[in-house]
Amino acid sequence: MRSEFESIVEALSDVIIGKPNQLKLAVACMLARGHLLIEDLPGMGKTTLSHALANIFGLSYSRIQFTSDLLPSDMLGVNVFDQQKHAFHFHPGPIFNELVLADEINRASPKTQSALLEAMEENQVSVDGQTRPLPELFFVIATQNPSFQGGTFPLPESQLDRFLMRISLGYPSWDAEKAMLKTTLGRERQNLETIMTGDTLRHYQQAVQHVKTSDAVLNYILNLVNESRGNSTYPQPLSPRASRALLNAAKAWAFIHNRDYVVPEDVQATFVAVAEHRLHTAHQQNTVETSLSQQLLASIDPLAA
Repeated sequence: MRSEFESIVEALSDVIIGKPNQLKLAVACMLARGHLLIEDLPGMGKTTLSHALANIFGLSYSRIQFTSDLLPSDMLGVNVFDQQKHAFHFHPGPIFNELVLADEINRASPKTQSALLEAMEENQVSVDGQTRPLPELFFVIATQNPSFQGGTFPLPESQLDRFLMRISLGYPSWDAEKAMLKTTLGRERQNLETIMTGDTLRHYQQAVQHVKTSDAVLNYILNLVNESRGNSTYPQPLSPRASRALLNAAKAWAFIHNRDYVVPEDVQATFVAVAEHRLHTAHQQNTVETSLSQQLLASIDPLAA
């Protein structure tokens, strides 16, 4: 099993060079049945990563370019009247895919952003009063540009909380960028072979839920979230949904490393990706230099749990 995930990370590393930890976090996010937010400057490989994940897991894929004039119906679909049959027929939008890239999500209006809420939380959408299920394997990767760039609408806390993790790829190292320049052929996208089928991914997602967690680890997670609630340093305390997200992420991280039990190091490895975007208020995203999640993590001794 571990060799499968090692093969996946190695394959992803062929297109996103020098970022193994971020790639493992993205895979863990999928195993935990969460949604992923990638925040970075343009040109860092956000779209490339999402397309590579779809290829490796053999998932149907769609890309939605979020703009200020994008309407919810452009994403969800519309009912079109058939004059010959005198009936409405639903034309599904691009959200009806297994992996959906919401590209530059913070360039769309809040109304369009909120249209994703039901889909991400309940795996369904409502159009003209009728509820329609999304694929059983449904995974949203949203990218957003830094808020200091023009034409952006900060994601509200309720929307941010729907994302299990937020990661940033960042600039590559000198050696990684040199290797990229040597291997990249123009603007051609490298199509990766499928390594794990959707059925296998679904099986592993179920297995992740059965990874064991001791009371000591649960107490460690609770100490972290309760510290955020009782300390004025953290403007947006961690919610019970965040507690569940921390647990699921830690279980997925343990599973990737071929363990059927969680240790404190699994919580620590995923904590920043799970907690950082939840601890800030929406208007503070990308403006506070201090990593509140790292500060919170350092303040709690896992042995004291």
